[in-house]
Amino acid sequence: MDFGVAGKTAVITGGATGIGRAIAETFHEEGATVIINGRNRDKLNKACAEIGPNAHGVVADLLTSEGATALADYAANLGSVSFLVNNIGIFDVNDFFEVSDERWMDYFQHNLMTAIRITRPILQGMLERNDGSVVFISSEAAVRSIGNMVPYSTTKTAMLGLSRSLAELTRGTNVRVNSYMPGTTATESVMGYFEGLAKDQGSSVDEALTGFYNEVQPGNLVRRLIDPSMHGRGVIQLATNEAMNGVTHRADGGTIRSIF
Repeated sequence: MDFGVAGKTAVITGGATGIGRAIAETFHEEGATVIINGRNRDKLNKACAEIGPNAHGVVADLLTSEGATALADYAANLGSVSFLVNNIGIFDVNDFFEVSDERWMDYFQHNLMTAIRITRPILQGMLERNDGSVVFISSEAAVRSIGNMVPYSTTKTAMLGLSRSLAELTRGTNVRVNSYMPGTTATESVMGYFEGLAKDQGSSVDEALTGFYNEVQPGNLVRRLIDPSMHGRGVIQLATNEAMNGVTHRADGGTIRSIF
């Protein structure tokens, strides 16, 4: 299927690994010029070499305004940004009563402020040109609030509000802003979590996953980790579908028991 992205520029934040990497690969496969960012030059170079010849890596830390400016300026030098995918985020399992103020601020900085900093200049350029699409990578945890991941759930819920509010700024234009909520996905970090859980339980990873779906996500319909490449296809469809603006697209394996 031709998504109409050939020859256009897509910025995928944190696109060297995980879901961001899968999204970057999909845009590149469809003919887009892809820009990813990170803090490690070697890691970026390796990712870009594997993604393909039209992939560019920028050493830019979006936890700082300087990093956001560096990424936005690099992208502007390559041409107008047609697609921005805000993918950076952190997660861990924790006890709400033990989470410090400093750790809460880490979550807000990583899961919200990185997106806010880079969206400011890029969305403004899109509105000036009257063309472009922004996608925020949230999580099913934004709706299925998780008691042992309170900072993660809270900041991912806030991201949905941010996305919808920014969509209001696009009224009557050809610019769109949407959110995407992946479910538990077989990324490096998630696999590392289940490998550690299996070790603690004295079980195999498959057994740990079975217990997870029985006890933690009993409503999950597919009962398996999602292949990251599936999110690549889902996000590019959301980013290019002119009928979708101000919406949230769920790709959670049926974990959330809702028809909406």
